[in-house]
Amino acid sequence: EMTREGGSRRIDITCNVSGRDLGSVARDIEAALTQITFDAGYHPEVLGEYAAREQSQRRLLGLGLVSLFCILLVLHVDFGSVRMVALIALTIPFALIGGVASVFMTGGVLSLGSLVGFVTVLGIASRNGIMLISHYRHLQHEEGMPFGRELVMRGAEERLAPILMTALVTGLALVP
Repeated sequence: EMTREGGSRRIDITCNVSGRDLGSVARDIEAALTQITFDAGYHPEVLGEYAAREQSQRRLLGLGLVSLFCILLVLHVDFGSVRMVALIALTIPFALIGGVASVFMTGGVLSLGSLVGFVTVLGIASRNGIMLISHYRHLQHEEGMPFGRELVMRGAEERLAPILMTALVTGLALVP
């Protein structure tokens, strides 16, 4: 059926996906469309759920990067040390290892829901790193322990249970 929109003619072609994920089908369609030469004034557009999902993923990634930068900036203001902020920031890639492994084990499909899960895991990892470094600072400044192996071991032992409980509860909440 030919329709008109803004003075231009438009033909909608719809399809249902079965047996494959939406992203791979849409990419195959886009690749096939690049092989077709259209007359002047005609152009293809891939719209619908796939386009909306791609836009949401780009927006989520952009906002995540801005949030990460702001978090690191606030941490620098609080701790006053690039070294401490770098130590906290180093916990983030290690937190993602399990998520990346899970994506590969489930077929490599990255959905919007899994991206939200990644952002949540990043937040939890950052929070746990902040809690640990704050406790180290407390032991050093309030209890007068010199910074060294003993302080690190004591701080890790005292914070292990709260950090594991937080991570476990949040992980269980993300399962559904």
